[in-house]
Amino acid sequence: MSDKNFTIAEARLLLQEKFAPWVQDLDLRFESLEDGEVLMRVPASDRLNREGGTICGQAIMAAADTAMVFAVASLMDGFVPMTTVSQSSSFLRAATEADMMVHASIIKPGRTIVYGEVYLYTLGPDKPIAHVTNTTMLL
Repeated sequence: MSDKNFTIAEARLLLQEKFAPWVQDLDLRFESLEDGEVLMRVPASDRLNREGGTICGQAIMAAADTAMVFAVASLMDGFVPMTTVSQSSSFLRAATEADMMVHASIIKPGRTIVYGEVYLYTLGPDKPIAHVTNTTMLL
């Protein structure tokens, strides 16, 4: 970890103040936050499930995109204006009735474009439910 000091407390405040109510409904919780990397938890919730009890793709993609904001913010030592340019999601298996872990990390930082990836899993990092690549533009 670098000498930057964007903290989990600051990240929680950012989540509360800058994100839409429907993102708040994901109930994202910070597990760890380091330079260019974040691990978040989405508690199991029937509100995020589709028929049959599996976590819906929209919740997975929203959690991944939100986590990438915090990976970038940790790299920049705080929030900077940014926008998602592209996000590609590969759904690898269904996930049901379990907390979803969201691990976002920066692959390549740039002056204006940041590339990252997100792994989402329920049974452990060796059994991902989705893999997401993300391109973020710093404004």
